[in-house]
Amino acid sequence: MPELSGRSGFHARVASNVLGTILRDLDARESNDTREHARLVALLDADPSLSLDELNAKLRQKIRSGELTIQSAELMDHLKKTAIDQLKVDQPNYSALTKALEE
Repeated sequence: MPELSGRSGFHARVASNVLGTILRDLDARESNDTREHARLVALLDADPSLSLDELNAKLRQKIRSGELTIQSAELMDHLKKTAIDQLKVDQPNYSALTKALEE
């Protein structure tokens, strides 16, 4: 890649970044999904046999209906932890990630 410049260099950097994101996602997906699933089961008091997609559908329904709002500390905790897990995959060098992980 150091020998590349211009358009070829740009495309090589983009490809490298995409591959890095994919590799991080492959490494983290199972544990991230497991943690998200457990949080949703607790938050929604739901059947643990439900899939992550089904739990997220229930979460959306409860938010749309007003049953869960931003005043819910449990909801906000879940959303924050889910966002942090995704940031670790998508933007591991994001400056605020370190601070978020400390909190």
